[in-house]
Amino acid sequence: MQLGNAALVLAIALVSGQAFADPLQKSEDIVKFFAGEGKLGASRGIYVGSEDECKSKSETKEAPAKQAGLDMLVNFGLDSAELDATARAELDEFAKALKDSRLSSLSFVVEGYTDASGTVHYNEGLSQRRARSVTAFLTSSGVDAARIKAIGMGEKNPRSPDPYDPVNRRVEMRISTQ
Repeated sequence: MQLGNAALVLAIALVSGQAFADPLQKSEDIVKFFAGEGKLGASRGIYVGSEDECKSKSETKEAPAKQAGLDMLVNFGLDSAELDATARAELDEFAKALKDSRLSSLSFVVEGYTDASGTVHYNEGLSQRRARSVTAFLTSSGVDAARIKAIGMGEKNPRSPDPYDPVNRRVEMRISTQ
């Protein structure tokens, strides 16, 4: 399955310490984020004039920067795919958002990732188990299983340049483009 480069991302980072936990994202915030992402953004145009004239026009019309992703940090132990209480609370809010009518037409891919602590083969399996753990929780919370697909990505696409950084142990939710 190919995902567009502009696919929307909800990163659920699987880290081992409570110090990384962000405040709980509310389902309404999640719905607003994904429902609003269907828009193509600010209009674009060509300015004709001197460099200063064009620059002054673009500065007055620029919209505030739009949030590129929505992060929910969920704690997992090292070498684990078990959801703890904090993870369940975060995912419960996400499940509520997915059941909202404003997101009912969207499907998601759940991509599991690992750090580089294990072998490549082992990490591929662990990342798949993490993705399945999240999808199992979401389906048990009433999300239609046909709307979510679990994929294990192993050590690919680390969020941190340090391949052993706990932030690389995560699950990312992407809107499916197919």
